Amino acid sequence: MGRTSRKKRSTLANRAIIASAALILGGGGLAAVNVYASAGEGAAGSSHRNWQPVRQVSTIDCPEVVNEIPEVPGPARAEVDRELAAMDTQITDAYREFADRRDRMARDPELAQNAVLGPLKARRTASIDRIATAIGRRAERPEGLGSLAPCSLRADDEADEPTAGPPDGPTDQPTDRPTDDGSTGNGSEDGGGEGEGGDDQGQDAGQGGNGPEDSDFVDIRSVQPNVEKPARLRGASRGTFTTECGRNQNGKFNPDNVIAAPGVANGAHHMHDYVGNQATDAFSGDDDLAAGDTTCRNQGDRSTYYWPVLRLQNGAAESDAEADGGGKDQNTGEIRTPSQVTLKFVGNPTGKVRAMPRFLRIITGDAKAFTNGDANANASWSCTGFEDRQLKDKYPICPEGSQVVRSFAFQSCWDGQNTDSANHRTHVAFAQDDGRCPNGFRAIPQLVQRIVYDVPPGPGFAVDSFPEQLHKPVTDHGDFINVFDDKLMRKVVSCVNGGRKCR
Repeated sequence: MGRTSRKKRSTLANRAIIASAALILGGGGLAAVNVYASAGEGAAGSSHRNWQPVRQVSTIDCPEVVNEIPEVPGPARAEVDRELAAMDTQITDAYREFADRRDRMARDPELAQNAVLGPLKARRTASIDRIATAIGRRAERPEGLGSLAPCSLRADDEADEPTAGPPDGPTDQPTDRPTDDGSTGNGSEDGGGEGEGGDDQGQDAGQGGNGPEDSDFVDIRSVQPNVEKPARLRGASRGTFTTECGRNQNGKFNPDNVIAAPGVANGAHHMHDYVGNQATDAFSGDDDLAAGDTTCRNQGDRSTYYWPVLRLQNGAAESDAEADGGGKDQNTGEIRTPSQVTLKFVGNPTGKVRAMPRFLRIITGDAKAFTNGDANANASWSCTGFEDRQLKDKYPICPEGSQVVRSFAFQSCWDGQNTDSANHRTHVAFAQDDGRCPNGFRAIPQLVQRIVYDVPPGPGFAVDSFPEQLHKPVTDHGDFINVFDDKLMRKVVSCVNGGRKCR
């Protein structure tokens, strides 16, 4: 399933007071409420604080269509991918409109409906219809996707509460957010205590009111160790293979996503760091990648490794301040080059691994986890010297002399047939709790990515994100396209299965 071509979201009288909720602007009305400040996401403070009005709505929340569409026939894939990317652009444009008139919309819900949510629903309806039509030309036309068109506006504080949606659309379901100890819940006191989170941050926090907030950070020293080493059975593949591809010292950036939005410029709406294959952009097909130059020391590895850039919130204007993926998409500040990047392939705790197919595409984590929930989230944040303490929905504040670490453990099971899938997820899977792959999947070498940054101590950095995701740490994600040649991939498998440490 390789690609070989190149050149690709009534009235004020409807207000209601709802305990433990935030001000929500839905598609059909306004609920202005008070919230008890807590240590949850975006509502930092101790549990004894008095009731107080919360900030205004902060983001647009739309159902994720790609997770609901059926298998897409091959001939329809390009058209469906383009429409899915167009829907991301629609949300980005609607968020800009909302952000420009946020205060007015808080006072006038009809403005929000007429200027943002209504037009956004119309555009999404048209795209969904085109997706259904494209699929219907080659297979049974999917029904019911139209219910995913309406979006809502919600407050940052509403990370764990249902929000009001349009009367003709679905209401958001409560989502469990990962906490500092890796469990799910309403947030951690570690991340929201006084002095670490700021109730006064409001919409002026972070990147021009677009996040992050002080409450998105936690002192790593206040987090308890939460990493357990998995048990390895007899016959486990214990070796490793490390490929050295640099730190993006040469500054290859673009806001494309050739996996999720092939053929669409600025398909990510945030900037990526790239190491490895230098031919990677939105229009790269398999042939282009196979012929591309690579920053990897071993020229047999022309794989593409990419992730959202990390920026300092220091007011400095980066060269992309007026560009797509940068300032135009509310990603601002100085891009920080990693001080270290480690790309390591490891084995399976229950048995041997098989070679991964060339041009296999894997996305780990969810760039929209703040609004989607954490079902696909895989962010992991820590500090050097404290890597037995991993954070999922907080950025770490590292002590003097310690550096920020973000890591990704990619899916390590493959369906044995496909190098990609309609939602770019179902062809690969994570191993089960016992270390075995799910039925129908086979173990492959697992890519473990570790990226280290030297940043000033304190809450002064963030990863790039889609604008409506507010630069939340839970949205961190990584992408990989395997372009190892056959000989080097055999060496990877041999090293991993043989228990050797190879570079």
